[in-house]
Amino acid sequence: MPFTVTIDSSQTFPCIILKNTNNNCVAEIFCFGGLLNSFCIEKDGDLFNVVDAYKNVDDAIAKKNTWFKSCKLSPFACRLKNGTYEVHFKEYKIDKFYLGENAMHGLVYDAVYDIAETLATRDFASVELQYQYKGEDEGYPFAYNIKLVWQLETDNKLSVTSTIQHQNTFSIPYCEGWHPYFKLDEPIDNCTLQFDANEMLEFDESLIPTGDFINYDRFATPVLLKNINLDNCYLLSDIHQPKAILKGKQLQLIIIPNAAYPYLQIFTPDHRENIAIENLSAAPDAFNNKMGLLMLEPNKTYNFTTSYQIEVI
Repeated sequence: MPFTVTIDSSQTFPCIILKNTNNNCVAEIFCFGGLLNSFCIEKDGDLFNVVDAYKNVDDAIAKKNTWFKSCKLSPFACRLKNGTYEVHFKEYKIDKFYLGENAMHGLVYDAVYDIAETLATRDFASVELQYQYKGEDEGYPFAYNIKLVWQLETDNKLSVTSTIQHQNTFSIPYCEGWHPYFKLDEPIDNCTLQFDANEMLEFDESLIPTGDFINYDRFATPVLLKNINLDNCYLLSDIHQPKAILKGKQLQLIIIPNAAYPYLQIFTPDHRENIAIENLSAAPDAFNNKMGLLMLEPNKTYNFTTSYQIEVI
C-alpha cells in the first residue's frame, strides 16, 4: 500500500510518522501535545518541511511555553482576560500559564496523548490520539475528553479532526483551535497571504477583543507580507473555500477549515522567519465576550476539522 504509519518510540514520548510512499509526503505527529511537528514534501530532491518544527520531542517539552508552536488550544484559545470568567453564576480564575495579566493558550498544550489506533490504506494514513483532561486546574474544574485524528491523504493533504465530549451534569464553556507556525521556500516578507474574511475583531491595547468588528477585506486578494505586522483575529466568510492561502516562490500552503472554525488568528513574529495561521472555534477571550463561545452539553459529541494542503506552483 502506498500509505504507511510508523511509530517512533525511541524518544521521551512516541511520535507517529504518516507517509505517502508514492511521493514521499510525510507528516510527523507528537504524542506530546498531539501536535504537528512536520509536514514535508519533496522539493529539489530533498524533503522540505512547511512547519516551523522542534528538533525532537525533548526540544518541544523544553520550549513548551516559548511561542507555543503547533500547540492545541483548549479549552480556551489565545488570551483570557485576567485569567477570569464567570459561568453558571460562579467566577473562576485559571492557574496555568500567564503572559502579563492574561492567561494564555489553554490548559492542554503540554498534554501527553495515548495512541488509540493507527490505520494505513490505499487512500490514506491516520492516527487517532486520546487524552482525558481531569479538571486539574481550579480555574477550569470541568473534565472532558479529547480525541484527535490526524489523516494524510493523496495530493499532499493533511487533516486533523478534534472530537470533544464530556460527562459533567451541566454545560461547560469551550473554545478551541490550533497554533501552528508555517514557513515556505521564501522568507515570509517574500510570500503573499490571502484569506476569506471581511471583518476583523477590534482589539484593545492588551490585544483583548472589545466586542466590536471592523470592516476589513485587505486580504481578499493576495497581499505581499513585506513590512506587514499582524497579531489580529478575523471572522471568516462562509462563502468560499479555501479559507487561507500562503504562497511563496515555488510552494503554496492551502488551509481549509470547516464551519466549526469560523475565526482565523494571524501572527507575524518580529524575526519574520515564519507565520502563525491559527484556526479558532471562537474569538480570543470568548469565555468573557461570548463571541463564538460554545456551551458543550453533557454526552454530546462536538467535531472540529481543518486541513492543510501543500502545492508546488
